[in-house]
Amino acid sequence: MVEQVLGSGEITAAVGRERREFADWLEELGDADWDARSLCTAWTVREVVAHLTWTTRASIPVLVRAAVRARGSFDRMEVDLARDRAARFTPAELVGQLRESAESSRRFPGSTPMDPLMDLVIHGQDVARPLRRPREVRTEVALPSLVYVAANRFMGGPKRVAGLELVASDAEWSSGEGPAVRGTVADLLLAVSGRPAALPHLSGPGVDVLAGRLATA
Repeated sequence: MVEQVLGSGEITAAVGRERREFADWLEELGDADWDARSLCTAWTVREVVAHLTWTTRASIPVLVRAAVRARGSFDRMEVDLARDRAARFTPAELVGQLRESAESSRRFPGSTPMDPLMDLVIHGQDVARPLRRPREVRTEVALPSLVYVAANRFMGGPKRVAGLELVASDAEWSSGEGPAVRGTVADLLLAVSGRPAALPHLSGPGVDVLAGRLATA
């Protein structure tokens, strides 16, 4: 296994680049694309982008009020905040906000430096794949994101990959022991983060085990 760890400066630079390039990509979408359902089943494309613009603008008072409305559910709070923001801003405004945030080092309260990078890589595919519009996934950012998610209990990664070996087909990387799950770094990342849409692109004796875990999540 080749470990993939980025320094703080590398993470900051990668986040800025991903935000700028994603904003460029989003500018090519048509009106109907913004209302399409993303791989995040609770969100449309517009709501995913709204979520990405919120993370650099979050404040503790707003989060507290949102948490109360969501009755303490973090997932429900994130869904509600993204929907509210998507309703208040046009797609063009959201793209502009995402581009503006490229130079920001602010993060969602309580998050780590890797969280915004991981978010951008995963949500970029959440949007691109249902629209069937290719969006490049750089291995140098996707692989650290995969390592991060697979070990992140809050995101459920360890439960999904327990007793499985993940093997990248496009990088010199593997992790874990047990029945193998093989695929590109991007597809492994989506599956480990809970996206069943990646499963048809994976192979190996561990895929059925992983599929069962995603189905019951």
